[in-house]
Amino acid sequence: MRAVRTLREADVVAAEDTRHTLKLLSHLGIKKTLISYWGEKEKVKAEAAMKRLRAGQSVALVSDAGTPGISDPGAVLVRMALDEGFDVVPIPGPSAFVAALSISGLSTEEFTFIGFLPSKIGQRQRRLKELELGQRTLVFYESPHRVIDTLIDMEKVFGKERNAALFKEITKMHETVYRGTLSEILDALEEANLSGEYVILVGGHTRSAEVSYDEALEEVRKLMKRGMGRKEATSTVADEYGIKKRELYERSLDK
Repeated sequence: MRAVRTLREADVVAAEDTRHTLKLLSHLGIKKTLISYWGEKEKVKAEAAMKRLRAGQSVALVSDAGTPGISDPGAVLVRMALDEGFDVVPIPGPSAFVAALSISGLSTEEFTFIGFLPSKIGQRQRRLKELELGQRTLVFYESPHRVIDTLIDMEKVFGKERNAALFKEITKMHETVYRGTLSEILDALEEANLSGEYVILVGGHTRSAEVSYDEALEEVRKLMKRGMGRKEATSTVADEYGIKKRELYERSLDK
């Protein structure tokens, strides 16, 4: 109700796509001037909204789905408004990754929001390898055109048995949820209709309660083979495994 009231009271509405927002406003019986801020020239588009603010008007910022600025356009306009001293007020609304986390069955105590991975295979795999040892639940967004390729890369990097959850069109009419290992989710998608937007959650890296230095050194070797320097590799593994950096570094010199 607060979101509806805000749309009614705002002088203008800045929309990612005016066609989508017009449908929403029409459904609510609201007539407002619409400003588009979508596209590669978001900074230029946002200037139209800034002119309204400088003239003393209020602007409601809307994205097509989800929350403006969270893997969606809007962050540029928010930054511009803040830099010029205007009040920016959040109106709680839909957020795909928060909704997904809440029913994922994976740990929500700590998580890392990644958003969209690079579209190029090499860059995507390198980014996943950087995240491989993290113990937090990982949160990704993906398009229907790349979701299979991304899951295949995740299976290669994280392993077939890493627990995950995949959400298609969450909170929408065709909402579908897949839970299980990365391998099981890929199997389930063989007969699926790949359309809409996806949220991918991947469980964090797990290890035994007591990790030996031999296990830690093996992880250091893996990172170094991928091009990471010894100091950075030992520091990364030591942080993840909760062991002394200096001792791990010295032991790595003997291998």
